[in-house]
Amino acid sequence: MDLDSRMIQRILPHRFPFLLVDRVTIEEMTAVGIKNVTINEWFFQGHFPGLPTMPGVLIIEAMAQVGATMMMNLDEYHDCVPYFTTIDRVKIRKPVVPGDQLIIKVELLKIRKRMGKLNCVAKVNESIVAEGEIGFSLVEKKEEEI
Repeated sequence: MDLDSRMIQRILPHRFPFLLVDRVTIEEMTAVGIKNVTINEWFFQGHFPGLPTMPGVLIIEAMAQVGATMMMNLDEYHDCVPYFTTIDRVKIRKPVVPGDQLIIKVELLKIRKRMGKLNCVAKVNESIVAEGEIGFSLVEKKEEEI
């Protein structure tokens, strides 16, 4: 299943400036997401003037959003909100700069009830820029939030 940005917004609660994924392709319990990094990104104003670099925490957030899109696309989790529970063995290996295309691969390692763990790898031009495991919880929305 191939999801464009409009379809992703039907699944995720994130919006500008915090929606960090442009496209997600889902196959079973694996997803590949794309983030096209442009000089117009809001975070480049202060990170860093004259040397624009995507913050590592936002790369991690983009990885989590790919995983959340995959999980919340499942019927049983449509009415949930995704939350981080753990971030383990994360390594930021290389800087991500304007003009890069971040390719994020996420695989479900385990899920039990509404808690799970994802293995995530982010690449630019086949070179790993970040990787790690992200734990998550899918919390059911209250009726007034749906």
